[in-house]
Parts: sequence; C-alpha cells; structure tokens
Amino acid sequence: MDAEDLLQNSFVDIYSKLHTFRFQSSIGAWIKRIVVNNCINFLKKRRLEITMLEDQHDDRWESKAVDEVPLNVSQINNAIQRLPDGYRVVFTLYTLEGYDHKEIAEILEVSEATSKSQYSRAKKKLREMLSTGISA
Repeated sequence: MDAEDLLQNSFVDIYSKLHTFRFQSSIGAWIKRIVVNNCINFLKKRRLEITMLEDQHDDRWESKAVDEVPLNVSQINNAIQRLPDGYRVVFTLYTLEGYDHKEIAEILEVSEATSKSQYSRAKKKLREMLSTGISA
C-alpha cells in the first residue's frame, strides 16, 4: 500500500512540477530522481527497517567472505543495515538497484567522486564487519 501511495504521489509531483524541468538531464533521470527522493523522504519519516533479501534464500545465497567464512543472507542484511546512512544509501543504490555513480550523484545531489568514495568506504566497512563477525 505504501509503495502504491508513493508512486501515486510521485506522479502528482511530476505533473505539478513539470514546468520546473530545465532539460539539464533526460526526462527519465528527472522522474527517477523525484521518485527516489520521495521514497528516501518516506523512509526517513517513518524510519522503516529495509529488508532487501529474505532468509528463505539462504541456501542459494550462501557466500564466502574474504577469509572464506560462510555467510548467510541474514548476516549480510544486518551488516548492510549497520552501515552509516550515507554509505548504506550509495551502496544500496549502486549494488542492489543498479544505478551508476553518475545517476546516484544526481539523485543525492552530490558529486560523482563522492558517490564513488562512499561506495568504496561502504565495501571496506562491510568487509571489516563481516570478517570480524559484527553483523548480528
């Protein structure tokens, strides 16, 4: 229901703000930015816990960390949730949602270099947390 509401509100925002579109990017990127910003604002207001993967897929997604320690989806999700907000948003947009750093920079109104460094720091922090077992 929340997703439907967000989508409807996003369409209303797009229509009501169409006159502000300045043709500095593609219309698709502009629309994506509005939708993503609405979703981020909603999550900030509600402080909802984001669940990205289900534990029912543990057997398929079991992986080996740098030190060959078996991990499950729950451990990885917990580690991602423990990342600082900036790291987590960039990591999630890049790794899970498939945005490139240019798109992330536009969405979050930061430079491409900032997006890349936040992603790099997020990966490093995740490796540290997962290798030391600090994900629960």
